[in-house]
Amino acid sequence: MTTPTIATRDTWLAARLELLAAEKELTRRSDEIARLRRALPRVRVDKAYRFDTATGSASLADLFAGRSQLLVYHFMFGPDYSAGCPSCSAIADGFDGFAVHLANHDVTLAAVSRAPLAKLLAYQRRMGWTFPWAAAAAGDFTADFNVAFTEQQQRDGDIVYNYRRSGHAMDAAAVPEPVACSAAACGTDAATYMRDRPGMSAFVREGAEIYHTYSTYARGLDGLWGMYAWLDRAPLGRNETGIWWRRHDEYDAR
Repeated sequence: MTTPTIATRDTWLAARLELLAAEKELTRRSDEIARLRRALPRVRVDKAYRFDTATGSASLADLFAGRSQLLVYHFMFGPDYSAGCPSCSAIADGFDGFAVHLANHDVTLAAVSRAPLAKLLAYQRRMGWTFPWAAAAAGDFTADFNVAFTEQQQRDGDIVYNYRRSGHAMDAAAVPEPVACSAAACGTDAATYMRDRPGMSAFVREGAEIYHTYSTYARGLDGLWGMYAWLDRAPLGRNETGIWWRRHDEYDAR
């Protein structure tokens, strides 16, 4: 990491104004990308997906909760996990705070995972969350949106994630340390852990029809991970060399 110089206020201000110009350009570019995102073609959802929820069996239309837009966070919580993914948990820590604002702007935010509903609800209680969370273990939803894969796909290297095909089988002897760390935190092995992946998908309802409008994965989720927006503005930045974060109830008191 580059060590900043020590300077006068005037020198700092000159450098800050130069940075401000770059930030404004980034904001304009971000606005343009958001426009392009909204302009993507829509794909009609023809499958009758079903989910288990706290209020019973639900369709995809039910997940909208009466609103016209639905944002789904594909939360990594596989059937064999003992707890939700720590990274997804860090992202989800922010959901309750802004879900009420989205709800009052005709947008429903919900999480979907493959774990049984009882596991999801127990973990939700542990974390103190209230956002809606649906279980999709029995259907094709998670596979169709490229966030869940089979053992056979792993063995064959036939996994398409983040719009790319992996092309190689998973090597258990060469598991990256962050993956092994996260898998252990979920009470499972790396291969089982990696059969689920994170992502988010957006849908819109027009009359009786539902359309898929957008999905993003991997680093595309950075913008939803609230702590990083703050760390990117902190003096030392992200300043990380591996998986340093924990579930919010696992930190030592500070």
